[in-house]
Amino acid sequence: MSDVVDAQRPSAAFDLLDPRIQQWIWRKRWPALRPAQEAAARPILDGTSDLIISAATAAGKTEAAFLPICTALLQPQAATATGIKVLYISPLKALINDQWGRLDALCEHLRIPVHRWHGDVAASRKATVLQNPDGILLITPESLEALFVNRGTAVPHLFAGLRYVVIDEMHAFFGTPRGAQLQSLLHRLDLAVRRRTPRIGLSATLGDMTQAQRYLRPHRPDTVLVIAEAGDSAELRLQVRGYLQSQVRPTERSTDGPHPDGDDAEDTDDQTVTEISRHLFRVLRGTTNLVFAGSRAEVEAFTDRLTRLSDDARVPNEFVPHHGGLSRGLREDVEQRLRDAGHPTTAICTSTLELGIDIGSAASVAQLGAPPSVAALRQRLGRSGRREGEAATLRVYISEPELTPQLSPVDTLRCHLLQTVAMVDLLLQSWFEPLDTADLHLSTLIQQILSMTAQHGGLLPTDAYRSLCTQGPFSAVTPAMFVQLLRDMGSAELLTQAGDGLLLPGSTGERLINHYSFYAVFWTLEEYRLITEGRTLGTLPIAFPLLTGSMLIFAGRRWKIIAVDDRQKVIELTRSSGGRPHRVSGDGCTVTDEVRARMLARYQDTDVPAYLDATGQRLLDEGRDFFRRWGLATRPVLRGC
Repeated sequence: MSDVVDAQRPSAAFDLLDPRIQQWIWRKRWPALRPAQEAAARPILDGTSDLIISAATAAGKTEAAFLPICTALLQPQAATATGIKVLYISPLKALINDQWGRLDALCEHLRIPVHRWHGDVAASRKATVLQNPDGILLITPESLEALFVNRGTAVPHLFAGLRYVVIDEMHAFFGTPRGAQLQSLLHRLDLAVRRRTPRIGLSATLGDMTQAQRYLRPHRPDTVLVIAEAGDSAELRLQVRGYLQSQVRPTERSTDGPHPDGDDAEDTDDQTVTEISRHLFRVLRGTTNLVFAGSRAEVEAFTDRLTRLSDDARVPNEFVPHHGGLSRGLREDVEQRLRDAGHPTTAICTSTLELGIDIGSAASVAQLGAPPSVAALRQRLGRSGRREGEAATLRVYISEPELTPQLSPVDTLRCHLLQTVAMVDLLLQSWFEPLDTADLHLSTLIQQILSMTAQHGGLLPTDAYRSLCTQGPFSAVTPAMFVQLLRDMGSAELLTQAGDGLLLPGSTGERLINHYSFYAVFWTLEEYRLITEGRTLGTLPIAFPLLTGSMLIFAGRRWKIIAVDDRQKVIELTRSSGGRPHRVSGDGCTVTDEVRARMLARYQDTDVPAYLDATGQRLLDEGRDFFRRWGLATRPVLRGC
């Protein structure tokens, strides 16, 4: 069993910090160090332990890690070492940009260089790091992968002085192919520098600490120290609002060609979008808020509707979109508006604002549709109620189709509402999804085998298995499975084997390695760049061709496509009065067995949560009624669905 540090116990952490950092704290007028900052200082300064810092949003986790880290870097033995001293890994480029500003403000007077490295960083700045590696490097897993592939022989030199690895928003990597990739990269980094570098994981949302320890150091989880700050005790204001989607019948649709504003036909849920938007408009105007949607298209649809409501009311528009497809400049403009307390702003966003980008405290958080997970709901809720004495406020908007004879039996069960109620139940009990350890992540293993062959210019099968499986994160892969995998890669021309036994990239493998998409282990649609008057608005994933003259909504505005360049992957736009969001189907989210079990319990009990509005209560009653009608308490399968 590993040690767990009580983050509430007072310590002399301030006295352990370098005097220059103490002065920085005094200039910030901090009354005291936060509990996590107090608890983390000594183990980080010892420089031998892996540790996890788990604390609420805005509890100062970044400073908890970097105040003692910077103190360690100011010691003479660290100052004389060459190479990057600290590697900070983030799941988001936007989070890197945000943390770079915070760390640069701390490190500027300490003369500790802070570098960013991701796809939006200029090549000249990356060249500076390569020529004179030093200080703190902020990077994404994909960019770290690119370093291994493109500069494999230089990696030991670049990280010769490495003292710490910091993984921010660690929970975002759990149980995913990207998370397995990061585990592999961290192990390969230890191999490159020929020592075990202490790892520090930062997260606001952790369910099972034992699984979190196992993720951070797969083969030595019991050695990982956990610093767990007490959970939130702030007041929570919560409402789940229900809405009915009217079913538009064929005879009610227009048959006179395209809609005048450019929409071909109104979606069946347009009325619901309008009703929800009207409520958001009424309760959010004049304050700063976050509204989380399930897709970019939903972000654009609600932003467009709220913008039109502002125009109709002849008031300034406070509603702006934020998602990964928008250009960096547009996203940063929104983030700056959210930080400006004197400029009320409501951002309609995807998960891009779920993680730790510093935007201050939101007056409230809204969730459109059932949350993707309990952990995500908790992370989003943490954006509200961050000021002393301020309650956290959460509104959830759930729409279900109206009851008609044609309605699917599954839809009569009101699954979206019941899933939301189940997740709220678990949230209030401080339960979060466990780490998924069952997936072998074989596709990621294939990618890592190719990456290592590129890094070293060739690789023996025994070395590959030892590095990636025996000692690495793919320990569930047996030798027999690994051999079969190599044979299959050979058949697909991903690998070839030289006479001396070395594994080398095959013809197909070479093409994959040399393509920019190789560094990411998740598949995405091909993206086109959207421009207007020479200015880039962002990118759009394209699943089917877009034609000149088509209308779309993007960046919260309506556009007409005036040119499509398929070779350069560019779409040129001009302003229009018509348009509709570009919708791309996603893979959806996996709902855990615990959530499903709680849904089943909610179907079978009679309690009505006080946070449901009248329509929500009606939908709950309907779901329970049809659950009984279909006999699902004893028959778990619906026929004819």
